[in-house]
Amino acid sequence: MKILAIDTTTQVLCIGTFDNGKICGYNLQLGKLQSELLLPVIKRISDALKWRLEEIDYFACGLGPGSFTGIRVGLGAVKGLSWSLHKPIIGVSTLDVLAKNASEFSGVVVPVIDAKRSLIYCSVYKNLKGSLKKTLPDALLDKTSLFKKVKPGSIFLGDALGLYKHDIIENVPGAVCLERDYWQLKPHNLISAVLEKLEKKEISDTFKIKPIYLYPDECQIKK
Repeated sequence: MKILAIDTTTQVLCIGTFDNGKICGYNLQLGKLQSELLLPVIKRISDALKWRLEEIDYFACGLGPGSFTGIRVGLGAVKGLSWSLHKPIIGVSTLDVLAKNASEFSGVVVPVIDAKRSLIYCSVYKNLKGSLKKTLPDALLDKTSLFKKVKPGSIFLGDALGLYKHDIIENVPGAVCLERDYWQLKPHNLISAVLEKLEKKEISDTFKIKPIYLYPDECQIKK
């Protein structure tokens, strides 16, 4: 079984591949160039692995929350590949993938992504012997609302710490803020999240899969 998974919701393009148990990963700092370089990068990776695109069994994509443009770039590419090659899609929450970076730590895990406008994309997980159980769905909150939803001693990770680390430490007793090495999506965790969805048979197709947009007013397409 072959899987190609991508996440373009941050400034770093995260790509993971799975081939019958073997995982390969690629992280590229592309910023706003993802729309131009995503497909050439996919072509280069598939060539390096000696894959033909039609051999891939599943295409997978980080659905957000994250950059509005980034979400559209990644999902648009995956939907195009899915439609043209008649292959299913597996969608995963970007916050689920990020939370996996902290799976080695016991306790409550809180991934936080800067959503601009003084808001934070976040969710909350309880780490049960290395398995993360989601206790708060993906949300868009201001910092005060977030502080009310987390427990003392919670473990935080993600780029929102660049803005809110001191606020978190002051308002969440015993909060642990992980270093920058934990803020970036990891390809092996992207593949892990996809395999969990596949095991649960949570598989979609070109016309049913939807992005995770949490800015509803700004993200509606108006006639």
